[in-house]
Amino acid sequence: QVQLVESGGGLVQPGGSLRLSCAASRSRFGFNVMGWYRQAPGKQRELVATITSGRNTNYADSVKGRFTISRDNAKNTVYLQMNSLKPEDTAVYYCNYKSGGYDYWGQGTQVTVSS
Repeated sequence: QVQLVESGGGLVQPGGSLRLSCAASRSRFGFNVMGWYRQAPGKQRELVATITSGRNTNYADSVKGRFTISRDNAKNTVYLQMNSLKPEDTAVYYCNYKSGGYDYWGQGTQVTVSS
């Protein structure tokens, strides 16, 4: 079992920045993918960004150029640096860890972009 603990959400004005962190209780041996998804009220959960254990990244078109995903394998932690935030980025952000057919989710952290 892998537990994921997210932090860093909050309220920010449009154009501002936030940094989300997600610490995994342990890592599974071998290839894995860590990522961030988000779910706005009344909408389906959507991919924001992912990063493999080899540090290959993938981003949703809506966040390219504004968000950066990174990871520290020694700390089993993934980060999401969010810049130039927009009101439409408001959502609950969930951390995800995939490895060996297993799929783990964090509890989610609220990000609200509003003036």
